Amino acid sequence: MIQIDALPAFNDNYIWLLQEARSKRCAVVDPGDAAPVMAWLEAHPDWTLSDILITHHHFDHVGGVEQLKTATGARVAGPAAEKIPARDVDLKDNDAIELLGLRFEVMAVPGHTLGHIAYYHAEQNLLFCGDTLFAGGCGRLFEGTPQQMHQSLSRLAALPGATRVYCTHEYTLSNLRFAHAVEPHNPDVSARLAEVARWRDEGRISLPSNIELELATNPFLRVGEPAVVAATNGRDDRQSSEPSAVFASLRAWKDRF
Repeated sequence: MIQIDALPAFNDNYIWLLQEARSKRCAVVDPGDAAPVMAWLEAHPDWTLSDILITHHHFDHVGGVEQLKTATGARVAGPAAEKIPARDVDLKDNDAIELLGLRFEVMAVPGHTLGHIAYYHAEQNLLFCGDTLFAGGCGRLFEGTPQQMHQSLSRLAALPGATRVYCTHEYTLSNLRFAHAVEPHNPDVSARLAEVARWRDEGRISLPSNIELELATNPFLRVGEPAVVAATNGRDDRQSSEPSAVFASLRAWKDRF
């Protein structure tokens, strides 16, 4: 079994550290800063960083890659459609990559960026999704369209409910405040908001989430729900209540929230 820990970086990033104890090999996902990873390796000198997985090209996800590659020789894998520093393995939709004895499926999830990918391991219900699906929310649309992001989120939402969602940012509390504004009478949203507020007050992280919880509380996965459709009515000149159109209204609302 792989152990997964969060290495905090910047103000609200997490670099996910995957550890395989028998071989004393580890991997990291989206190391925007090399320092937290180097500090962990220095504190665990008998461990080897074997792999670096990248979901997309933004600096807060790739800023530490070259330093870590130089220091450790780790293999760097990332989306073929984006410029990733020191990349050894180009990945596209439906590819697979093996590391630490695990086989991860690559899923193209454009929206936040056009080449964004996610990594999914079915047997252990692991999803590393960068800035596509957040706990209680989703990433901003810097390059893709609302239709692309809605399709990407729908693809992730179709994964088994037990799938653990490892996104990159600690945005959960602010996301749930928005979710509560959208669905003030959703008891699952209210309960989760109170729980995460307590966790953050205690200094606890709110991740990982899971798909079942996101389906119950994340408005961006609930764009077909009557309450979410009603909440977005009249907020723009939307002519349709199709899910992708509701998503676009919801994302625009969140951008101003």
